[in-house]
Amino acid sequence: MKDDVVICRCEDVTYGQIVEAVRSGLTTTEEIKRILRCGMGPCQGRTCTRLITRIIAEETGRTIEEIGRPAVRPPARPIEIGVLAGRSDEENR
Repeated sequence: MKDDVVICRCEDVTYGQIVEAVRSGLTTTEEIKRILRCGMGPCQGRTCTRLITRIIAEETGRTIEEIGRPAVRPPARPIEIGVLAGRSDEENR
């Protein structure tokens, strides 16, 4: 694969950047995510995580199962402080 092929479209991360990161010592999807921001865009890694895992597997000689998947956090939204105090959303408006 050519180095300029975009793997993470949301964060515009290329194959070459991922390979360079793996060769510098980052060997898990979580590490790649934290440094290059892959999987932190609008798709939340639905498209790129499997590709990144495969690249790491090719570069390190490990299996995909050994590499694992990055931690997934649910999307957060702000709430009124009153909701935390026990009032409903409707009472806070």
